[in-house]
Amino acid sequence: MKALILVGGYGTRLRPLTLTKPKPLVEFCNKPMLLHQVEALVEAGVTHIILAVSYRAEMLESAMKVEAEKLGIKITVSLEEEPLGTAGPLALARVLLSSDNDPFFVLNSDIICDFPFREMLSFHKNHGRQGTIAVTRVEEPSKYGVVVFDKESGNIKRFVEKPIEFVSNKINAGLYIFSPAVLSRIELRPTSIEKEIFPHMAAEKDLFAMELKGFWMDVGQPKDFLTGMGMYLNSLKQKGATSLYSGPGVCGNVLVDPTAKIGQDCRIGPNVTIGPDVIIDDGVCIKQSVVLQGARIRSHAWLKTCIIGWRSTVGQWARMENVTVLGEDVNIGDELYVNGVKVLPHKSLTESVPDPQIIM
Repeated sequence: MKALILVGGYGTRLRPLTLTKPKPLVEFCNKPMLLHQVEALVEAGVTHIILAVSYRAEMLESAMKVEAEKLGIKITVSLEEEPLGTAGPLALARVLLSSDNDPFFVLNSDIICDFPFREMLSFHKNHGRQGTIAVTRVEEPSKYGVVVFDKESGNIKRFVEKPIEFVSNKINAGLYIFSPAVLSRIELRPTSIEKEIFPHMAAEKDLFAMELKGFWMDVGQPKDFLTGMGMYLNSLKQKGATSLYSGPGVCGNVLVDPTAKIGQDCRIGPNVTIGPDVIIDDGVCIKQSVVLQGARIRSHAWLKTCIIGWRSTVGQWARMENVTVLGEDVNIGDELYVNGVKVLPHKSLTESVPDPQIIM
């Protein structure tokens, strides 16, 4: 079986992290975002994964080549000369996707969930039509395009963009499975699968919805990245995973790489991920935050809802909060207050920044 992952473009929503590496390679819970998806696909029997890429393809290709060898699968990069939207990449990879009659998966690279690929395959084969999309329930459907479908069969009736009155609370979850026949609907040009392809498929009763169980999050921007981390860690706890950390001073769900060093009298958690080679000095407090590889948090610093970039340093008694994101190799001075700030790579802060802004 095959799968196509829509890796896409510049990852601007997750800057400054994506100024260092492409978004799919940014570590989510100590593993590149893309690898969460690739491993789940392999578990469901996928042997060939196509990455639809329009930016920094070389870096992505070399990183994923290593993973392909480990997993014993084939990974091919399909390079777009111009961004082709969410449907065009399928046309570009038509020869690869239609080499046999097997259905293939398509997914957005920003999605994190329990990835029910086996269930999707079974559901898709049962209804026998061209397409299946996974849908997930949301609390505020008026912010999204919703999917209206028959609860018994899953047959999609229509899509409603940002409904004013309640028609459904299920949205497209960015995970699909298609039969190769769907490729005849798609031209090689920039095309939106959601707006230009799905409505026609639904009108012809060729598109079905399968409801996702468990958590789901689009982690393509910092606030949602942190929320998704909390959901993922909670899912690990519910599954009884042994990977959660349980050292002194830990509160709630925490993931710590074995190479990280944590000092005395720290308070870590809830919902914290600490990456490889991180050093956390004594008396540090970290909540709802991610500390990426090689970062240093000096004594008595206090972090809440932050993402600390690779090899960055947070000074003694510094206080940082409100979705502050440090790029790679950023230095925050001692005793500073930093509130909701995005700091680009290789910068140093020597003064407090009390108001949200971008430091270039």
